[in-house]
Amino acid sequence: MRSHTRTVIVLAIALALVALFLYNVNLWGVMRAIAGARRPWLVVSLITTFASLAIRSLRWKFLLAPLGETTFANAFRATVVGFAASAVLPARAGEVIRPYFLARQAPPWQQGRVTATGAFATIILERLLDIITVLGLLASFVFVFGANLAVVNPTGFALLKWAGVSAAALAGTALAVLFVLAGDPARLGRAMARVERILPSKLAVMVAGIAEKFARGLAAIRHPARLLTALACSLPLWLSIAVGIWAMAMAFRLTIPFTGSFLMIALLTLGVAVPTPGAVGGFHEAFRVGATSFYGAPEEAAVGAAIVLHLFSTVPSLVLGLFFAAQEGLNLGGIQRLADQTGQEHTA
Repeated sequence: MRSHTRTVIVLAIALALVALFLYNVNLWGVMRAIAGARRPWLVVSLITTFASLAIRSLRWKFLLAPLGETTFANAFRATVVGFAASAVLPARAGEVIRPYFLARQAPPWQQGRVTATGAFATIILERLLDIITVLGLLASFVFVFGANLAVVNPTGFALLKWAGVSAAALAGTALAVLFVLAGDPARLGRAMARVERILPSKLAVMVAGIAEKFARGLAAIRHPARLLTALACSLPLWLSIAVGIWAMAMAFRLTIPFTGSFLMIALLTLGVAVPTPGAVGGFHEAFRVGATSFYGAPEEAAVGAAIVLHLFSTVPSLVLGLFFAAQEGLNLGGIQRLADQTGQEHTA
């Protein structure tokens, strides 16, 4: 019942955002804008989708190394399947599916080392690295490249600064907490085992084991050089995403400079935080608001660019992800069941 209610709420949010996105928009004008988009720039934007998936997989492979060697092919397959799941399921379900899919692909001699729980910890670390990188790009825009926009839209610019500072504080706190947890995985396991005084012994042992595996998955934090290298890998990842956004703007003749894509990335990050399937609605409205409010883009062109950019961001990973999942005997129903199973395990 709770799952059904959650689905209804998520769909209602998605429909409300789509309605807001398309409110008072000339749909024929949007279709003309899409038909008139410049093809070479569209090709560049599409290529960056595959480039970002490849870089993301390489970074994840690097973060997983302390748990056990993982091939790029397995990391890429799991990453794409995760993105495909997030495209069709709410609440970023792919983030919890990805480590389980990776663990089931591990060769026999690594079974038990690259655990789903440990891999899930690296995904949390990935998200923090992403936030730090996005905030760095946003800071460069706010204080260097886009300071003139404070005159164009002072209210929006002030809200952007406030959101950036708040997110930086949260990311710093979360990174500090993970650093403490990663410091001594065995100690964390022993501490969690003390809950045996409250819980049945078998359940307490299981919780302690999960906590210890999770802490081991944060091994990269215990080595500053490895953590800095992973952070350095995040820069080309997000620059490739920036190139994709800028190329889409060029395709639709929007007056957004390349550094303006740093602002668009921050807004899109807020948009995709809304837990709708594939970030439908939130992604579109965030792009439209950024393009029209800060750069005076025509509504039809901004809406058309948002639609095509979202398709380029989701369709390639969706098609590839379903193909890779099918090779493992999983269809959409199997992916949904895997998401439900992993969600229950992480909330148990």
